Amino acid sequence: MAENDAKPTLPKKCGPYISSVTSRGMNLVIRGVVLFFIGVFLALVLNLLQIQRNVTLFPPDVITSIFSSAWWVPPCCGTASAVIGLLYPCMDRHLGEPHKFKREWSSVMRCVAVFVGINHATQKVDFANNIQLSLTLAALSIGLWWTFDRSRSGFGLGVGIAFLATLVSQLLVYNGVYQYTSPDFLYVRSWLPCIFFAGGITMGNIGRQLAMYECKVIAEKSHED
Repeated sequence: MAENDAKPTLPKKCGPYISSVTSRGMNLVIRGVVLFFIGVFLALVLNLLQIQRNVTLFPPDVITSIFSSAWWVPPCCGTASAVIGLLYPCMDRHLGEPHKFKREWSSVMRCVAVFVGINHATQKVDFANNIQLSLTLAALSIGLWWTFDRSRSGFGLGVGIAFLATLVSQLLVYNGVYQYTSPDFLYVRSWLPCIFFAGGITMGNIGRQLAMYECKVIAEKSHED
């Protein structure tokens, strides 16, 4: 009995993502809120760049918020960012393939910087035609996935996100919510799917890192207890 009482209690194995958390719902909410505000911030910055270069045009009656952006754009992008950021680690766990490639915040910050740079290239770099621009951005987006992700689930989710987001953009433009200058892919620009793909990879990496960070904190607290 004495030996059993003296035996230390070992913390539950946590793994690369949170697998056994007392307040798992609260952790999901906190991660979702953080991802939402990151998405809102990036939407404001990137949309401001596009409006300044006349890539996207909004009707005057909907230009009601700061940075001359339609009021609904930041919340929609924030919500999408939260869903994507929570979906990536969930999909990794479901497939049994925890993502371990370049799992540190410095790598995530570089991924964000590259994503912003890809967006900036659509406004600042002059290409001979839209096809050349689209092919260049496609190569840069795949390069971003190869540099900071390299997972099959990440690539598949990125392609799915790009398809759905482009479809939604087509519907919004078709209904006159906003418009693109010089559209060449039905109602939008042909490089738009590349931006959505890179954005999905970026928010997925942020979501994965937040999940791993929470896991590390929980493991440390378990060892302290």
